[in-house]
Amino acid sequence: MRILYSYEGKRRIFDRETTQVVIGRPKNGVAVDLDLTPDQHVSRPHARIWLEDGQYWIEDLNSAPGTLVGKEEIKQKGKRRLQGDEIIRIGQTSLQVEIPGTPGSPPFPQIQTPEPDTEIAETLDASRSVFAPAKDASPDEMEPLNLVYELPLQLAQETNLDALLQRIIERLVVIISGAGRGALLVKERETGNLLLKAHLPAGEPAVSMTLARRAMEQKQAFVWQRGGPNTEFSISRPDIASGMYAPLLWKGETLGVVCVDNCSVCVPFDAEDLRLMLAVAEYAAMAVATHQLQDDLRNNAALLGNLLVNFSPRVRDRLLDKARRGRLRPGGEKSEITILFSDIRGFTRMSKGMETDDIVDMLNDYFPALIDSIFRNDGTIDKFVGDAILAVFGSPEPDAQQHEKAIRAALEMQEAVTQLNRVRAARNKVTCQIGIGIHCGEVLHGFIGSAERMEFTVIGDAVNRASRYCDGAQAGEILISPEVHQHAWRMIQAEATSIPTKHEGNLPAFRVKGAK
Repeated sequence: MRILYSYEGKRRIFDRETTQVVIGRPKNGVAVDLDLTPDQHVSRPHARIWLEDGQYWIEDLNSAPGTLVGKEEIKQKGKRRLQGDEIIRIGQTSLQVEIPGTPGSPPFPQIQTPEPDTEIAETLDASRSVFAPAKDASPDEMEPLNLVYELPLQLAQETNLDALLQRIIERLVVIISGAGRGALLVKERETGNLLLKAHLPAGEPAVSMTLARRAMEQKQAFVWQRGGPNTEFSISRPDIASGMYAPLLWKGETLGVVCVDNCSVCVPFDAEDLRLMLAVAEYAAMAVATHQLQDDLRNNAALLGNLLVNFSPRVRDRLLDKARRGRLRPGGEKSEITILFSDIRGFTRMSKGMETDDIVDMLNDYFPALIDSIFRNDGTIDKFVGDAILAVFGSPEPDAQQHEKAIRAALEMQEAVTQLNRVRAARNKVTCQIGIGIHCGEVLHGFIGSAERMEFTVIGDAVNRASRYCDGAQAGEILISPEVHQHAWRMIQAEATSIPTKHEGNLPAFRVKGAK
């Protein structure tokens, strides 16, 4: 197999009689066929190329920086077939495989290095780690590196993001020799606009939005120098001779951009300055990402805290799991669920003769017991309406036993009221009775609203029908619709009846006498 490879302008040819070549840098116990030392951005090992069924294939070996074939990143994508004219990029080394018999392709197509824009002197791929000191670095060369290494310790105590980013810019201007000014912009998540978060010195910052967006879109850090005819990347300020721009990248997402510049009498920035710049940009990106994550956690905690109190523990656990995986979002669906309505019989008349504190005390006695009965049977509280409770079964999680569970919850609710009445009567407190109606049908149900304010609700005619059965139930009664009865008839003792309504006429119903 013949492979042409080039590093820092030096070209070499690997030529060996073999059907597989492991590429990278060696380490103890792991040998490589093609050693790309001294390229420090190559993993140990990095990739392999092999011949199979007359075709050439390449695979990344889970390297740290990844492997590019043309413009395609192949890391974690399995094997990929090679064409004769494709350039492979491993670390900072370019490679090309000679594939005999490729139509229109010479034995070794020349590796082309694209000409840079006239005013772009140096570029670095910001998605790859390119920051590492040379083994023979002098003390003077190590001084800016040490400043970078100390940066996390100096910033660890700062909790305010704007203040933190301002300190990063102040340190950056110190770390980059010759930098006279600096600025840092963060992309607003809602609009994509670039917000100026920090700059030095005070006054109007020197930022080219064209260069800033170029760095973000191409995910490249680069040195810009004045003097070329390419006006597309020109800066209107005449006092800037050289500038550097680096995107703030975190897990492949561009969060913003950082830049520095110097005056016309300064030495232009070089590749080493660009490496330092990119290292600081990584710290800034981590700070922005951490702050955004903390904001998301606070918002999600508040949202979940308000949202999940109406769900049973089992359903709550499922929703929390969805939230952790980012799958709890606003949205509804149409399906059949079971709706339970309950309210206190004669509550309005009863409450007229009671003190406000006594009414609240009574509801606080009855409601927890009723809610416990609903939750024990995997029900969800949709809402409280005065003395009434609207609960649903089979939502937000589907439940094949929703009809039976709704009836079981109703029976437990009536039993809980009976026990509470004994306790309250012994204390000479007002007692009450509840009526319960249950119906099932297709409704729209789910989480309605926005990510900032999201509520669970059910909408549909079946909800109104359940309310009719509740209105028809006498004190201590449970009325269910024929639709519920046909699902749960084997578990209950029930008698047929009907209830009068204002608009629908008499509705057929079943009065639940108890469980079989």
